[in-house]
Amino acid sequence: MLANPRFDAALLRRYDRPGPRYTSYPTAPQFSTGFGEDALRAAVAASNGDPIPRRLSLYVHVPFCMSPCFYCGCNRIITRDLARGETYLVRLYREIALTAALFDRDREVIQLHLGGGTPNFLSPAQLGDLVDTLRSHFRFSDSPTRDLSIELDPRYTNAADVLALGKIGFNRASFGVQDFDPAVQEAVNRIQSVEETRAVVDACRQGGFRSVNIDLIYGLPKQNLEGFARTLDTVLEMRPDRLAVYSYAHLPELFKAQKQIDAADLPDAATKLGLLQLAIEKLTAAGYVYIGMDHFALPDDDLARAQERGSLHRNFMGYTTHADSDLVGLGVSAISHIGDSFSQNPRDLPSWQIALDEGRLPVFRGMQLDEDDVLRADLIQQLMCQGEIPVTALERRHAIAFFDYFADAVARLRPMVDDGLVRIEPHRIAATTQGRLLLRNIAMCFDRYLDRPAEGAAPRFSRAI
Repeated sequence: MLANPRFDAALLRRYDRPGPRYTSYPTAPQFSTGFGEDALRAAVAASNGDPIPRRLSLYVHVPFCMSPCFYCGCNRIITRDLARGETYLVRLYREIALTAALFDRDREVIQLHLGGGTPNFLSPAQLGDLVDTLRSHFRFSDSPTRDLSIELDPRYTNAADVLALGKIGFNRASFGVQDFDPAVQEAVNRIQSVEETRAVVDACRQGGFRSVNIDLIYGLPKQNLEGFARTLDTVLEMRPDRLAVYSYAHLPELFKAQKQIDAADLPDAATKLGLLQLAIEKLTAAGYVYIGMDHFALPDDDLARAQERGSLHRNFMGYTTHADSDLVGLGVSAISHIGDSFSQNPRDLPSWQIALDEGRLPVFRGMQLDEDDVLRADLIQQLMCQGEIPVTALERRHAIAFFDYFADAVARLRPMVDDGLVRIEPHRIAATTQGRLLLRNIAMCFDRYLDRPAEGAAPRFSRAI
Protein backbone atom coordinates (compact mmCIF):
# COMPACT_ATOMS: atom_id res chain seq x y z
CA MET A 1 0.00 0.00 0.00
CA LEU A 2 1.29 3.47 -0.92
CA ALA A 3 2.49 5.70 1.90
CA ASN A 4 0.23 8.60 2.85
CA PRO A 5 1.40 12.03 1.63
CA ARG A 6 3.69 14.28 3.64
CA PHE A 7 2.57 17.89 3.88
CA ASP A 8 5.12 20.58 2.99
CA ALA A 9 3.42 23.98 2.94
CA ALA A 10 6.33 25.85 1.35
CA LEU A 11 6.57 23.44 -1.59
CA LEU A 12 2.80 23.34 -2.08
CA ARG A 13 2.66 27.14 -2.23
CA ARG A 14 5.44 27.18 -4.81
CA TYR A 15 3.69 24.68 -7.08
CA ASP A 16 0.12 25.91 -6.60
CA ARG A 17 -0.60 26.81 -10.22
CA PRO A 18 -3.52 26.14 -12.60
CA GLY A 19 -3.60 22.80 -14.33
CA PRO A 20 -5.90 19.99 -15.52
CA ARG A 21 -7.38 17.44 -13.15
CA TYR A 22 -6.64 14.68 -15.69
CA THR A 23 -9.93 12.84 -15.54
CA SER A 24 -8.96 12.32 -19.18
CA TYR A 25 -5.99 12.79 -21.46
CA PRO A 26 -6.21 14.69 -23.68
CA THR A 27 -8.41 16.93 -21.54
CA ALA A 28 -11.88 18.08 -22.62
CA PRO A 29 -10.80 21.55 -23.89
CA GLN A 30 -8.97 19.73 -26.70
CA PHE A 31 -12.13 18.05 -27.99
CA SER A 32 -13.19 19.22 -31.45
CA THR A 33 -16.57 19.72 -33.11
CA GLY A 34 -15.07 17.86 -36.07
CA PHE A 35 -15.75 14.62 -34.15
CA GLY A 36 -19.44 13.82 -34.60
CA GLU A 37 -21.99 11.03 -34.78
CA ASP A 38 -20.28 9.12 -37.58
CA ALA A 39 -16.96 9.16 -35.71
CA LEU A 40 -18.65 7.82 -32.57
CA ARG A 41 -20.30 5.00 -34.53
CA ALA A 42 -16.93 4.07 -36.02
CA ALA A 43 -15.28 4.11 -32.59
CA VAL A 44 -17.91 1.77 -31.14
CA ALA A 45 -17.64 -0.58 -34.14
CA ALA A 46 -13.86 -0.75 -33.70
CA SER A 47 -14.27 -1.39 -29.98
CA ASN A 48 -16.80 -4.17 -30.66
CA GLY A 49 -14.14 -5.80 -32.82
CA ASP A 50 -11.67 -6.27 -29.98
CA PRO A 51 -10.79 -9.99 -29.57
CA ILE A 52 -11.78 -9.86 -25.90
CA PRO A 53 -15.01 -7.83 -25.45
CA ARG A 54 -14.48 -4.90 -23.11
CA ARG A 55 -17.11 -4.39 -20.46
CA LEU A 56 -19.12 -1.19 -20.22
CA SER A 57 -19.43 1.51 -17.59
CA LEU A 58 -22.55 3.66 -17.94
CA TYR A 59 -22.73 7.26 -16.74
CA VAL A 60 -26.14 8.98 -16.75
CA HIS A 61 -26.33 12.73 -16.17
CA VAL A 62 -29.41 14.15 -14.45
CA PRO A 63 -28.98 17.94 -14.65
CA PHE A 64 -31.75 19.25 -12.38
CA CYS A 65 -31.28 20.79 -8.92
CA MET A 66 -33.91 22.28 -6.61
CA SER A 67 -31.67 25.19 -5.57
CA PRO A 68 -28.27 26.60 -6.55
CA CYS A 69 -25.15 25.90 -4.51
CA PHE A 70 -23.02 28.96 -5.18
CA TYR A 71 -19.70 27.04 -5.32
CA CYS A 72 -20.90 24.57 -7.96
CA GLY A 73 -19.23 24.24 -11.36
CA CYS A 74 -21.29 21.26 -12.56
CA ASN A 75 -23.64 21.27 -15.53
CA ARG A 76 -27.01 21.78 -13.84
CA ILE A 77 -30.42 23.38 -14.31
CA ILE A 78 -32.14 25.01 -11.34
CA THR A 79 -35.86 24.24 -11.19
CA ARG A 80 -38.55 23.07 -8.78
CA ASP A 81 -40.77 21.86 -11.61
CA LEU A 82 -40.70 18.09 -11.13
CA ALA A 83 -42.48 17.58 -14.46
CA ARG A 84 -39.21 18.49 -16.18
CA GLY A 85 -37.75 15.23 -14.90
CA GLU A 86 -40.35 13.16 -16.76
CA THR A 87 -39.82 15.16 -19.96
CA TYR A 88 -36.08 14.61 -19.64
CA LEU A 89 -36.54 10.87 -19.24
CA VAL A 90 -38.51 10.64 -22.49
CA ARG A 91 -35.48 11.95 -24.44
CA LEU A 92 -33.03 10.00 -22.30
CA TYR A 93 -34.80 6.73 -23.15
CA ARG A 94 -34.42 7.59 -26.85
CA GLU A 95 -30.70 8.11 -26.35
CA ILE A 96 -30.39 4.84 -24.44
CA ALA A 97 -32.06 2.94 -27.29
CA LEU A 98 -29.96 4.62 -29.99
CA THR A 99 -26.71 4.12 -28.10
CA ALA A 100 -27.26 0.57 -26.87
CA ALA A 101 -28.01 -0.57 -30.43
CA LEU A 102 -24.40 0.20 -31.37
CA PHE A 103 -22.87 -2.27 -28.89
CA ASP A 104 -22.62 -6.03 -29.25
CA ARG A 105 -24.81 -7.84 -26.74
CA ASP A 106 -21.83 -9.81 -25.38
CA ARG A 107 -20.56 -6.58 -23.80
CA GLU A 108 -21.85 -6.54 -20.25
CA VAL A 109 -22.32 -3.55 -17.97
CA ILE A 110 -20.13 -3.74 -14.87
CA GLN A 111 -20.80 -0.22 -13.58
CA LEU A 112 -23.61 2.35 -13.59
CA HIS A 113 -23.27 5.80 -12.08
CA LEU A 114 -25.95 8.50 -11.86
CA GLY A 115 -24.52 11.98 -11.44
CA GLY A 116 -25.69 15.53 -11.77
CA GLY A 117 -27.10 17.90 -10.89
CA THR A 118 -29.16 15.98 -8.39
CA PRO A 119 -30.15 12.48 -9.52
CA ASN A 120 -32.69 12.22 -6.70
CA PHE A 121 -34.55 15.11 -8.31
CA LEU A 122 -36.17 12.06 -9.91
CA SER A 123 -38.42 10.00 -7.65
CA PRO A 124 -37.49 6.44 -6.64
CA ALA A 125 -40.17 5.20 -9.06
CA GLN A 126 -38.63 7.20 -11.93
CA LEU A 127 -35.15 6.00 -11.00
CA GLY A 128 -36.44 2.44 -10.97
CA ASP A 129 -37.92 2.90 -14.45
CA LEU A 130 -34.60 4.37 -15.63
CA VAL A 131 -32.63 1.36 -14.37
CA ASP A 132 -35.19 -1.03 -15.87
CA THR A 133 -34.87 0.75 -19.22
CA LEU A 134 -31.09 0.48 -19.10
CA ARG A 135 -31.36 -3.21 -18.25
CA SER A 136 -33.72 -3.80 -21.17
CA HIS A 137 -31.20 -2.33 -23.64
CA PHE A 138 -27.85 -3.35 -22.10
CA ARG A 139 -26.77 -6.66 -20.59
CA PHE A 140 -25.91 -6.06 -16.95
CA SER A 141 -23.29 -8.23 -15.30
CA ASP A 142 -24.24 -10.54 -12.44
CA SER A 143 -20.75 -10.22 -10.94
CA PRO A 144 -20.61 -9.42 -7.21
CA THR A 145 -18.16 -6.64 -8.13
CA ARG A 146 -20.83 -4.83 -10.19
CA ASP A 147 -21.37 -1.24 -9.05
CA LEU A 148 -24.61 0.72 -9.24
CA SER A 149 -23.91 4.09 -7.70
CA ILE A 150 -25.84 7.33 -7.31
CA GLU A 151 -25.16 10.85 -6.06
CA LEU A 152 -27.77 11.95 -3.50
CA ASP A 153 -28.63 15.28 -1.90
CA PRO A 154 -29.63 14.49 1.71
CA ARG A 155 -31.81 17.62 1.81
CA TYR A 156 -34.22 16.11 -0.70
CA THR A 157 -34.33 12.44 0.22
CA ASN A 158 -35.25 10.32 3.22
CA ALA A 159 -34.69 6.87 4.64
CA ALA A 160 -37.64 5.34 2.79
CA ASP A 161 -36.32 6.65 -0.55
CA VAL A 162 -32.87 5.23 0.15
CA LEU A 163 -34.30 1.82 1.03
CA ALA A 164 -36.24 1.89 -2.24
CA LEU A 165 -33.04 2.66 -4.15
CA GLY A 166 -31.38 -0.32 -2.51
CA LYS A 167 -34.18 -2.57 -3.76
CA ILE A 168 -33.68 -1.18 -7.28
CA GLY A 169 -30.08 -2.40 -7.07
CA PHE A 170 -28.02 0.61 -6.10
CA ASN A 171 -25.15 -0.43 -3.84
CA ARG A 172 -23.04 2.73 -3.64
CA ALA A 173 -24.07 6.26 -2.70
CA SER A 174 -22.28 9.59 -2.61
CA PHE A 175 -23.38 12.60 -0.56
CA GLY A 176 -22.32 16.20 -0.77
CA VAL A 177 -21.67 17.81 2.61
CA GLN A 178 -18.94 20.38 1.85
CA ASP A 179 -18.98 21.85 5.39
CA PHE A 180 -21.36 21.68 8.36
CA ASP A 181 -20.39 25.14 9.63
CA PRO A 182 -23.62 27.26 9.54
CA ALA A 183 -21.76 30.41 8.40
CA VAL A 184 -20.17 28.54 5.50
CA GLN A 185 -23.45 26.90 4.54
CA GLU A 186 -25.20 30.28 4.45
CA ALA A 187 -22.40 31.79 2.35
CA VAL A 188 -22.70 29.03 -0.29
CA ASN A 189 -26.51 28.68 -0.13
CA ARG A 190 -26.51 25.08 1.04
CA ILE A 191 -28.18 24.66 4.42
CA GLN A 192 -27.86 21.01 5.39
CA SER A 193 -28.05 19.65 8.90
CA VAL A 194 -25.90 16.96 10.48
CA GLU A 195 -29.04 15.08 11.47
CA GLU A 196 -30.55 14.77 7.99
CA THR A 197 -27.17 13.76 6.57
CA ARG A 198 -26.59 11.11 9.22
CA ALA A 199 -30.12 9.74 8.73
CA VAL A 200 -29.50 9.14 5.04
CA VAL A 201 -26.07 7.59 5.68
CA ASP A 202 -27.63 5.27 8.26
CA ALA A 203 -30.37 4.35 5.77
CA CYS A 204 -27.71 3.32 3.25
CA ARG A 205 -26.19 0.99 5.81
CA GLN A 206 -29.58 -0.48 6.63
CA GLY A 207 -30.43 -0.81 2.95
CA GLY A 208 -27.40 -2.94 2.20
CA PHE A 209 -25.35 -0.36 0.31
CA ARG A 210 -21.79 -1.63 -0.02
CA SER A 211 -20.17 1.81 0.12
CA VAL A 212 -20.92 5.36 1.21
CA ASN A 213 -18.91 8.36 0.01
CA ILE A 214 -19.00 11.87 1.48
CA ASP A 215 -17.72 14.95 -0.35
CA LEU A 216 -16.14 17.90 1.44
CA ILE A 217 -14.68 21.12 0.02
CA TYR A 218 -11.88 23.25 1.47
CA GLY A 219 -11.38 26.90 0.54
CA LEU A 220 -15.05 27.93 0.77
CA PRO A 221 -16.11 31.40 1.96
CA LYS A 222 -16.19 31.90 5.74
CA GLN A 223 -14.26 28.66 6.27
CA ASN A 224 -11.74 28.49 9.11
CA LEU A 225 -9.69 25.81 10.82
CA GLU A 226 -11.90 25.50 13.88
CA GLY A 227 -15.13 25.07 11.94
CA PHE A 228 -13.63 22.66 9.41
CA ALA A 229 -12.13 20.58 12.23
CA ARG A 230 -15.63 20.19 13.68
CA THR A 231 -16.96 19.15 10.28
CA LEU A 232 -14.21 16.57 9.86
CA ASP A 233 -14.83 15.14 13.32
CA THR A 234 -18.57 14.91 12.65
CA VAL A 235 -18.06 13.20 9.29
CA LEU A 236 -15.55 10.76 10.78
CA GLU A 237 -18.18 9.74 13.34
CA MET A 238 -20.33 8.62 10.36
CA ARG A 239 -17.36 6.53 9.13
CA PRO A 240 -17.95 6.73 5.37
CA ASP A 241 -16.08 4.16 3.29
CA ARG A 242 -14.69 6.90 1.05
CA LEU A 243 -14.12 10.63 1.37
CA ALA A 244 -13.37 13.25 -1.23
CA VAL A 245 -11.90 16.55 -0.06
CA TYR A 246 -12.00 18.91 -3.03
CA SER A 247 -10.28 22.25 -3.42
CA TYR A 248 -12.74 25.05 -4.14
CA ALA A 249 -11.89 26.68 -7.47
CA HIS A 250 -13.23 30.24 -7.55
CA LEU A 251 -13.83 30.88 -11.27
CA PRO A 252 -16.83 33.25 -11.41
CA GLU A 253 -16.03 34.15 -15.02
CA LEU A 254 -16.82 30.51 -15.91
CA PHE A 255 -19.53 29.64 -13.38
CA LYS A 256 -22.22 32.28 -12.90
CA ALA A 257 -23.40 30.99 -9.54
CA GLN A 258 -19.98 31.78 -8.06
CA LYS A 259 -20.63 35.48 -8.64
CA GLN A 260 -22.86 35.24 -5.55
CA ILE A 261 -19.75 34.57 -3.45
CA ASP A 262 -17.91 37.56 -2.04
CA ALA A 263 -14.22 36.97 -2.81
CA ALA A 264 -13.35 38.85 0.38
CA ASP A 265 -14.92 35.97 2.35
CA LEU A 266 -12.60 33.36 0.85
CA PRO A 267 -9.80 32.08 3.11
CA ASP A 268 -6.34 33.40 2.27
CA ALA A 269 -3.73 31.10 0.75
CA ALA A 270 -2.16 30.19 4.10
CA THR A 271 -5.52 29.32 5.65
CA LYS A 272 -6.54 27.25 2.63
CA LEU A 273 -3.34 25.24 2.88
CA GLY A 274 -4.01 24.83 6.58
CA LEU A 275 -7.46 23.42 5.82
CA LEU A 276 -5.92 20.85 3.49
CA GLN A 277 -3.28 19.91 6.03
CA LEU A 278 -5.94 19.54 8.71
CA ALA A 279 -7.98 17.21 6.49
CA ILE A 280 -4.98 15.04 5.60
CA GLU A 281 -3.87 14.75 9.22
CA LYS A 282 -7.31 13.94 10.61
CA LEU A 283 -8.26 11.45 7.91
CA THR A 284 -5.00 9.54 7.92
CA ALA A 285 -4.99 9.48 11.72
CA ALA A 286 -8.48 7.98 11.55
CA GLY A 287 -7.18 5.14 9.37
CA TYR A 288 -8.05 6.37 5.88
CA VAL A 289 -5.70 5.72 3.00
CA TYR A 290 -4.83 8.54 0.61
CA ILE A 291 -5.78 7.27 -2.86
CA GLY A 292 -4.71 10.28 -4.89
CA MET A 293 -5.80 13.79 -5.83
CA ASP A 294 -8.65 14.50 -3.39
CA HIS A 295 -9.70 10.96 -2.48
CA PHE A 296 -9.38 8.89 0.69
CA ALA A 297 -10.72 5.42 1.47
CA LEU A 298 -10.74 2.90 4.28
CA PRO A 299 -8.08 0.19 3.80
CA ASP A 300 -10.67 -2.52 3.07
CA ASP A 301 -12.56 -0.42 0.53
CA ASP A 302 -12.48 -1.52 -3.10
CA LEU A 303 -10.57 1.63 -4.13
CA ALA A 304 -7.74 0.96 -1.70
CA ARG A 305 -7.62 -2.70 -2.69
CA ALA A 306 -7.58 -1.84 -6.40
CA GLN A 307 -4.70 0.56 -5.88
CA GLU A 308 -2.80 -2.11 -3.99
CA ARG A 309 -3.39 -4.55 -6.87
CA GLY A 310 -2.43 -1.93 -9.48
CA SER A 311 -5.90 -2.02 -11.10
CA LEU A 312 -7.17 1.41 -10.03
CA HIS A 313 -8.59 3.58 -12.84
CA ARG A 314 -9.42 7.28 -13.22
CA ASN A 315 -12.00 8.77 -15.56
CA PHE A 316 -14.74 11.41 -15.64
CA MET A 317 -16.44 9.69 -12.71
CA GLY A 318 -13.27 10.05 -10.63
CA TYR A 319 -11.40 7.01 -9.29
CA THR A 320 -12.98 3.64 -10.10
CA THR A 321 -12.11 -0.03 -9.87
CA HIS A 322 -13.21 -0.94 -13.40
CA ALA A 323 -10.24 -0.20 -15.65
CA ASP A 324 -11.10 -2.74 -18.35
CA SER A 325 -14.27 -1.03 -19.57
CA ASP A 326 -15.46 1.54 -22.08
CA LEU A 327 -17.31 4.51 -20.59
CA VAL A 328 -20.69 5.31 -22.16
CA GLY A 329 -22.05 8.74 -21.23
CA LEU A 330 -25.80 9.38 -21.48
CA GLY A 331 -27.68 12.63 -20.96
CA VAL A 332 -26.90 16.29 -21.49
CA SER A 333 -23.15 17.11 -21.30
CA ALA A 334 -22.17 13.46 -20.66
CA ILE A 335 -18.78 12.28 -21.94
CA SER A 336 -17.97 8.85 -23.39
CA HIS A 337 -14.59 7.15 -23.69
CA ILE A 338 -14.93 4.41 -26.27
CA GLY A 339 -11.73 2.67 -27.35
CA ASP A 340 -9.24 5.38 -28.30
CA SER A 341 -11.84 8.13 -28.59
CA PHE A 342 -13.67 10.68 -26.50
CA SER A 343 -17.06 12.15 -27.33
CA GLN A 344 -19.32 14.60 -25.52
CA ASN A 345 -23.02 15.39 -25.69
CA PRO A 346 -24.18 19.04 -25.96
CA ARG A 347 -23.84 20.97 -22.74
CA ASP A 348 -27.12 22.84 -23.26
CA LEU A 349 -30.44 21.05 -22.91
CA PRO A 350 -32.12 22.35 -26.13
CA SER A 351 -29.33 21.10 -28.42
CA TRP A 352 -29.40 17.68 -26.77
CA GLN A 353 -33.18 17.51 -27.12
CA ILE A 354 -33.18 18.58 -30.78
CA ALA A 355 -30.66 15.90 -31.75
CA LEU A 356 -32.75 13.17 -30.15
CA ASP A 357 -36.01 14.51 -31.58
CA GLU A 358 -34.37 14.22 -35.00
CA GLY A 359 -33.28 10.65 -34.28
CA ARG A 360 -29.57 11.50 -34.07
CA LEU A 361 -26.97 10.50 -31.52
CA PRO A 362 -26.38 13.77 -29.61
CA VAL A 363 -22.64 14.20 -30.18
CA PHE A 364 -21.32 17.75 -30.47
CA ARG A 365 -17.58 17.27 -30.05
CA GLY A 366 -14.92 14.68 -29.35
CA MET A 367 -11.50 13.41 -30.30
CA GLN A 368 -9.84 10.40 -31.90
CA LEU A 369 -6.55 9.74 -30.10
CA ASP A 370 -3.35 9.18 -32.06
CA GLU A 371 -0.54 6.88 -30.92
CA ASP A 372 1.17 9.63 -28.94
CA ASP A 373 -2.11 10.48 -27.16
CA VAL A 374 -2.61 6.82 -26.24
CA LEU A 375 0.91 6.57 -24.85
CA ARG A 376 0.65 9.75 -22.79
CA ALA A 377 -2.83 8.80 -21.59
CA ASP A 378 -1.44 5.46 -20.37
CA LEU A 379 1.43 7.25 -18.62
CA ILE A 380 -0.79 9.83 -16.91
CA GLN A 381 -3.33 7.18 -15.93
CA GLN A 382 -0.61 5.19 -14.14
CA LEU A 383 0.73 8.31 -12.44
CA MET A 384 -2.67 9.49 -11.19
CA CYS A 385 -3.66 6.04 -9.93
CA GLN A 386 -0.40 4.53 -8.65
CA GLY A 387 1.72 7.61 -7.98
CA GLU A 388 4.42 6.50 -10.39
CA ILE A 389 5.27 6.12 -14.08
CA PRO A 390 6.25 2.51 -14.94
CA VAL A 391 9.04 3.21 -17.42
CA THR A 392 9.81 -0.39 -18.37
CA ALA A 393 6.15 -1.36 -18.79
CA LEU A 394 5.47 1.66 -21.01
CA GLU A 395 8.50 0.85 -23.15
CA ARG A 396 7.22 -2.70 -23.61
CA ARG A 397 3.59 -1.73 -24.30
CA HIS A 398 4.35 1.12 -26.71
CA ALA A 399 7.69 0.07 -28.28
CA ILE A 400 9.60 3.22 -27.27
CA ALA A 401 12.87 4.13 -25.60
CA PHE A 402 11.30 6.08 -22.75
CA PHE A 403 14.04 8.55 -21.86
CA ASP A 404 14.65 9.37 -25.53
CA TYR A 405 10.96 9.78 -26.34
CA PHE A 406 10.26 11.91 -23.27
CA ALA A 407 13.54 13.78 -23.05
CA ASP A 408 11.82 17.19 -22.96
CA ALA A 409 9.31 16.06 -20.33
CA VAL A 410 12.02 14.58 -18.12
CA ALA A 411 13.93 17.88 -18.37
CA ARG A 412 10.80 19.70 -17.16
CA LEU A 413 10.70 17.33 -14.18
CA ARG A 414 14.18 18.27 -12.99
CA PRO A 415 13.11 21.15 -10.70
CA MET A 416 10.64 18.80 -9.02
CA VAL A 417 13.42 16.25 -8.58
CA ASP A 418 15.62 18.94 -7.02
CA ASP A 419 12.75 19.85 -4.66
CA GLY A 420 12.36 16.27 -3.50
CA LEU A 421 8.94 15.75 -5.14
CA VAL A 422 9.95 13.15 -7.73
CA ARG A 423 12.51 10.35 -8.01
CA ILE A 424 13.77 9.35 -11.45
CA GLU A 425 15.02 5.77 -11.56
CA PRO A 426 15.97 3.58 -14.54
CA HIS A 427 12.74 1.57 -14.41
CA ARG A 428 10.25 4.07 -12.97
CA ILE A 429 9.57 7.68 -12.10
CA ALA A 430 7.84 7.99 -8.73
CA ALA A 431 6.25 10.76 -6.72
CA THR A 432 7.69 11.03 -3.21
CA THR A 433 5.47 11.37 -0.17
CA GLN A 434 5.71 15.15 -0.59
CA GLY A 435 5.01 14.89 -4.31
CA ARG A 436 1.84 12.78 -4.02
CA LEU A 437 -0.17 15.95 -3.44
CA LEU A 438 1.16 17.39 -6.70
CA LEU A 439 0.40 14.62 -9.18
CA ARG A 440 -1.29 17.15 -11.45
CA ASN A 441 1.94 19.13 -11.68
CA ILE A 442 3.96 16.03 -12.49
CA ALA A 443 1.48 15.02 -15.19
CA MET A 444 1.62 18.49 -16.72
CA CYS A 445 5.26 17.87 -17.65
CA PHE A 446 4.06 15.13 -20.03
CA ASP A 447 1.06 17.03 -21.48
CA ARG A 448 1.86 18.11 -25.03
CA TYR A 449 -1.32 20.22 -25.33
CA LEU A 450 -0.81 22.70 -22.51
CA ASP A 451 0.90 25.26 -24.73
CA ARG A 452 -1.63 24.82 -27.54
CA PRO A 453 -4.88 26.82 -27.78
CA ALA A 454 -8.06 24.81 -27.35
CA GLU A 455 -10.90 25.00 -29.85
CA GLY A 456 -12.86 28.21 -29.34
CA ALA A 457 -10.91 29.57 -26.38
CA ALA A 458 -7.83 28.98 -24.29
CA PRO A 459 -8.49 26.39 -21.59
CA ARG A 460 -8.83 27.58 -18.02
CA PHE A 461 -8.07 25.25 -15.15
CA SER A 462 -8.36 25.29 -11.39
CA ARG A 463 -5.24 25.60 -9.23
CA ALA A 464 -3.45 22.48 -8.06
CA ILE A 465 -4.04 23.19 -4.36
